[in-house]
Amino acid sequence: MEERYPRRGPRSFEDRPREFHKAVCSDCGKECEVPFKPTEGRPVYCLDCLPKHRKPRF
Repeated sequence: MEERYPRRGPRSFEDRPREFHKAVCSDCGKECEVPFKPTEGRPVYCLDCLPKHRKPRF
């Protein structure tokens, strides 16, 4: 039987390695790496500081 919704398509993000960029945490000043290219003027937070700045999920 054929799957109706295959889990992975031919252009899956899982196939390529994730590219990390060096950044400095806007809160504590610690150097960290993030999986996106930081944009000038927007804050970047390390894994320790990020939870303090996230909106609570309900």
